[in-house]
This record gives sequence, C-alpha cells and structure tokens, in this order.
Amino acid sequence: MSLKIELRRVATNGVRLNVALAGEGPAVLLLHGFPHTWRLWTEVMERLAAQHRVIALDLRGLGASPRATDGYDAANLAADAEGLLAALGETSAAVVGIDAGTPPAFLLAMRRPGLVRRLAVMESLVGALPGAEDFLAGGAPWWFGFHAQPGLAESVLTGHEAQYIDWFLDRGTLGRGVPADIRDAFVHAYTGAEALRCAFSYYRALPTSARQIQEAVATSRLTVPTLAVGAQPVGDALERQLRPVADHLVGHVIEDCGHIIPLDRPAALLDLLEPFLG
Repeated sequence: MSLKIELRRVATNGVRLNVALAGEGPAVLLLHGFPHTWRLWTEVMERLAAQHRVIALDLRGLGASPRATDGYDAANLAADAEGLLAALGETSAAVVGIDAGTPPAFLLAMRRPGLVRRLAVMESLVGALPGAEDFLAGGAPWWFGFHAQPGLAESVLTGHEAQYIDWFLDRGTLGRGVPADIRDAFVHAYTGAEALRCAFSYYRALPTSARQIQEAVATSRLTVPTLAVGAQPVGDALERQLRPVADHLVGHVIEDCGHIIPLDRPAALLDLLEPFLG
C-alpha cells in the first residue's frame, strides 16, 4: 500500500490510544472489533483517504494501545472516541464500527448527534434490542460465554493464541483468509495473558453495555443518517434492531462475505461506504 500513514499516541479519557492517521478532509473514525487492530482497515484506507481524514485507532487495551485495567463498556469506549476526536481537533466525524466497535459507535451517535455526521455499523448486535431473535434462535455464538467467564479463556489459551486467532480469521473470511502480514499483526496483538484479558473484557462488559444501550433508546432516537451492513453470520439482524429506533437508516447485506468485511470484501464495502460518506 502506497498510502502514507502516521502512527500517533493520543491521550483521551485516561488512556493513550494508538492511532493511525491518513489523508485530509472530513474526518472518518474507524472502530475495529475482535480479534483485530486498526490494521483491519488496511484494504479500505487508501480509497477513503483520497477524500477524508481517516482515523483508525487500536481500541482501549487492544493492539498497541496500553492494557487498560477497566473501562470496556460501550459508554466508556464512546467517551474514548469522543475524546480522541477532540484531541485531534475534529468537531465532526463520520463514525464506522464493526463487531465490538459497533456498540460504542452507536452510543456516541446517540449521545452526540452534533459530533457524529454519519454512522456506519457492521456485523454486530446493539445490546439486547429487539430484532435479532432469528440470529439468536440457537443461542449466542459459543465463544461469547467462554470469553465472558472471568479469567478462564486467557488461562486456557495462553500459548495457543495463533491457533485460536487463525480460527476466527478463517471463519470470518469463509475460508479465504487474510494477508499474511495482517494475520501476523493480529496474532502478535493478542498474544499473552494480558492481551487476552483485555480482549475478553469487552465480552465481560456486554451486560453493562446492553443496559447503557437500553437506557439510551428509552429516552432518545438515533437521528443521524445510518448505514447498517451485514454479511455472514449476522446478516440483517443489526438492521432489524436499528429500524425501530433510527430516523434515517439504510441496510445492506453483502453476499458471499464473511464477518471480517473490510478484509474479505473491501471493494464491496467501499462501494457502499463511499457514496454514504459523501
């Protein structure tokens, strides 16, 4: 990739986040999930940076961001993002979230519609809002319970991180895999008990995040233009959750695409994102 990327540590909300910056123009903030880092967006950053200032961070505790003790609930992660934009001098941004990045992106848009110009969310659920019943008919994915039990998953997986991460990368691309350098970066980012603890803290905070989302929709609506993108396995469940609470929602499901949309089908994602972001 010929794109010039600047890596910077930015202080926000009690942490110093690792942030990748590229391009100039209206800000676009990119929030990854598990088991990713900012490099999840590698295949889409160049085209986005042609028209935008792209801000791709390593979420709290993940990647090259320091291993935070706590603060992994969606509201606090939204505060991380809000503070990051302020520290970078941005008074308005489009916010794009996938997987674990979706709930904080949603809450930030709910709480600060004047700050979030547009919202794009992918392959995730937003708390326990109605609409995901079909997706959850057989129960939540097995790893949610495994990751949620304090101390268990990291004690079992330490020393076997590469095999575990590879399973998610293979499954998340329908067997196609991701570029070797990005795979290696993801494995490195999630190697060690502390790195795993931080990753699984997102799952352990899900009940708190769900309460925060429920409280938000009880008193206000999602008023910013919103794009919900699904693939396998989430499909249109996220769109169904957002439909009753959003004023301006467009939904798409990308066919023959795994969960890790920005690496599995980057061109198809950009075809949706670029016109939406304007």
